[in-house]
Amino acid sequence: MTDIEEKGLRAQIAARRGDLIALTQDLIRIPTLNPPGRNYREICEYLQARLAHAGFAVELIRARGAPGDSARTPRWNMVARHEGAASGECVHFNGHHDVVEVGHGWSRDPFAATLEGDRIYGRGACDMKGGIATAIIAAEAFIAVHPDYRGAIEISATADEETGGYGGVAYLAEKGYFSPERVQHVIIPEPLDKDRICLGHRGVWWAEIETGGRIAHGSMPFLGDSAIRHMGAVLAEMEEHLFPLLEGRLSEMPVVPEGARHPTLNINSIHGGESEQCESYTGLPAPCVADRCRIVIDRRFLIEENIDEVKAEITALLERIRKRRPCFRYEIRDMMEVSPSMTDRCAPVVATVAEAIEAVLGTAPEYVVSPGTYDQKHIDRIGRLKNCIAYGPGILDLAHQPDEWISVQDMCDSALIMALTLERLLCPA
Repeated sequence: MTDIEEKGLRAQIAARRGDLIALTQDLIRIPTLNPPGRNYREICEYLQARLAHAGFAVELIRARGAPGDSARTPRWNMVARHEGAASGECVHFNGHHDVVEVGHGWSRDPFAATLEGDRIYGRGACDMKGGIATAIIAAEAFIAVHPDYRGAIEISATADEETGGYGGVAYLAEKGYFSPERVQHVIIPEPLDKDRICLGHRGVWWAEIETGGRIAHGSMPFLGDSAIRHMGAVLAEMEEHLFPLLEGRLSEMPVVPEGARHPTLNINSIHGGESEQCESYTGLPAPCVADRCRIVIDRRFLIEENIDEVKAEITALLERIRKRRPCFRYEIRDMMEVSPSMTDRCAPVVATVAEAIEAVLGTAPEYVVSPGTYDQKHIDRIGRLKNCIAYGPGILDLAHQPDEWISVQDMCDSALIMALTLERLLCPA
């Protein structure tokens, strides 16, 4: 790369600052809430129009039959491809377009995409519509400076990452969109900070545990058997024995934040007894002993842990309770499992992004692993493509929080880093 070329990229990114802000705001203002999966087609059509205008060939792909796909909430994805002037490798930027629920505690309209100083506020600002916008600006700036580049650039906006990615990247990977023959480098602009390269993620096992009981009149609970009390014993056993055990384990993976270097267990939800009535119901519940109670557990595990051992640990805990509690009955149902994934530091995309970070920020990058999974799992396991990282603007701790925001300057810096990465990979000397 010559000084003139680098200045050209810098100038192109700087000239597109206002466009980057507007694009990010437009994406935030499309409320792609998941669940249930709203406005997926709308955001894909918006991006289709934008990228087609920039010279990309664009496909809209529905993940028919994927979890959550229905006539009411179809799972739409967008894949755009720009061909260079000669054959070469393909660099693919993948971002998920879905966002989680708004939640409580906002001081701003979560879908107004308000610009205040250097920050754009809104649900999905950092996770990860700002990242999608950054990748688009980077690609457009690179093409403007290097119209005769070799290879191809792809940009995808995919569904359902927040609920496993099965209607998005997993579906596309099964269809060959992430095969090593088609794509050689993948960058996922998740919000891990502009000076970090994320090599992968911990593993996850979601499961539902149900305890059984016997229904009886609430005034005579001794004639029944409370499944909620049995579940209380499960939670107590976890507090007394399992949580301390997990806190005693430590990974060699560079997981951030520091607390996530330990395996973790979260109780996602709990429900026992009668089904909850709709909000408009004003009556009282019936007096009954709960004959069932369910919890959903979210167990995050380390590369040093084996999934079979993780599951056996929970089964052993339940068996200990069964031996000391009369009538204790339980069932475990698997919901999802994902193995840990970690790209080698010597992989081409890692080394190239590291060089670009140092050129733009004047510092060597920090190499990290994400505490939660993201769509690298499907690119790795289904696509069989190992040359994949997460790199993008945004502060990880802000994801899913009220008043989520992203820095405009961070997006600009990351866009330049992405553009320099394209230059090093697609413009060989």
